[in-house]
Amino acid sequence: MNYKPLPNYLTIKVSSIEGLGLFSTSKILKGTYIGITHIYDDNFKDNYIRTPLGGFINHSEEPNCELRESEEAYLKLYATLNINAGQELTLKYKMYSV
Repeated sequence: MNYKPLPNYLTIKVSSIEGLGLFSTSKILKGTYIGITHIYDDNFKDNYIRTPLGGFINHSEEPNCELRESEEAYLKLYATLNINAGQELTLKYKMYSV
């Protein structure tokens, strides 16, 4: 099995929000499950380890994605709006101070 830190339809590039961000390379439909952003581990700050999805997604007061808790102790990323190719994926941060 090959590990792929990002889905094929995402890339990391310079963001106008902050540093680097996650960008769509093709349309993502509202409701799409994108991947795991955080894995619970109480040995880490805020009790989570960030995956590449969690490490590169930027904050927005008007986000196009949200995190949902799972029974497997993961936080999963879902699109809450349709996201066009070239558009940055964003979250409203709740775990970290902004």
